[in-house]
Amino acid sequence: MLNQKTIDIIKSTVPVLEEHGEKITTRFYQLMFGNHPELLNIFNHANQKQGRQQKALAGTVYAAAMYIDNLEAILPVVNQIAHKHRSLGIKPEHYPIVGKHLLLAIKDVLGDAATDEIIDAWAQAYGVIADAFIGVEAEMYDEAARQNGGWDGFRSFVVAQKVVESDVITSFYLKPEDNRGIADFIPGQYISIKLEIKGEKFTHIRQYSLSDAPGKEYYRISVKREAGTPNPDGMVSNYLHNDVNEGDILKISAPAGDFILDLKKDTPVVLLSGGVGLTPMMSMLKTVAEFQPERSVTFIHAAQNGNVHALREEVEELAALQQVNSYFFYDSPTDEDRLNNNFDVEGYVTREWLKENVSLKDTDFYFCGPLPFMKAINNSLKELGVNEERIHFEFFGPKASLV
Repeated sequence: MLNQKTIDIIKSTVPVLEEHGEKITTRFYQLMFGNHPELLNIFNHANQKQGRQQKALAGTVYAAAMYIDNLEAILPVVNQIAHKHRSLGIKPEHYPIVGKHLLLAIKDVLGDAATDEIIDAWAQAYGVIADAFIGVEAEMYDEAARQNGGWDGFRSFVVAQKVVESDVITSFYLKPEDNRGIADFIPGQYISIKLEIKGEKFTHIRQYSLSDAPGKEYYRISVKREAGTPNPDGMVSNYLHNDVNEGDILKISAPAGDFILDLKKDTPVVLLSGGVGLTPMMSMLKTVAEFQPERSVTFIHAAQNGNVHALREEVEELAALQQVNSYFFYDSPTDEDRLNNNFDVEGYVTREWLKENVSLKDTDFYFCGPLPFMKAINNSLKELGVNEERIHFEFFGPKASLV
């Protein structure tokens, strides 16, 4: 427990963290990777290069300082990050390394303003925060390993099928190499894939949402090829598309993630996706259709056009069921799309369309996709009076702001 003096000192640094947070976290990663390059085997290089991880960490540190006397208030954030950590293989021995370099970064950026008293207070606070993460993650590691078909760390899976779904998205069906059972999952969760790419010094780990219903003998992920190898996100997705074939072995973690469909409810659910954000939505849609046949579900997907629209046939098959409605939005339909009536609405999903076509009462909304799409959906739902408790979303990558 922290004493009141330490709490007061930490809270006094909140304005400083708000102003200098990203400078501190940027310097933190520079220092830590300089002294411990082996940690680049765990951290997402793309998020580092794009600055997304630095921004997300700054937000977490800021929130921790704000609520240092009531860490339960940020438990949802801790839980979300802990899922990521478990799927990446972050262990207790990593936390002292992180703490040391975070304090060094604070001192480096703030200079004389970071007094010994402030550094000491943050050292104590970090110890409490780290213990919270370690405790939560220990339970997650134990649960992942002990569940039926579960395992610890990374397990070898065979690419049983590789299916091209569109010009940019390909699905991979993964079966365990040892032919033993696999862990169940909740629709919306993801797995991590650990890759050793020829010519790369460090391993690369990426997380991909599971795109099929649970209860199968395989996991399915549907991966978008990110345009251009200079794009740091493109290295792994292009490798999967170009170099991974049926029969190859991939190392994957047990399913993780807290963006999940509440299967205890039977109220209507609306699933909204943009681009490759449809992957967790497909898992949710197929699960509702299979396991909750009386539950009303509306599936809304936005894509550029039919060339990049993946898994449409699966949705169309399910839309034949009485309780399933589906709508496809294309913002740049091709002539072929128009000829074949491949879409329902030309343009974007708007607040006005949602108001006219979707039941808002007692409905839960789940959405995922590019950040502009998510901001637009989130704002529309709030403007329509949808309660925050019924709005659920997932970021692909570090947490960002939808404001």
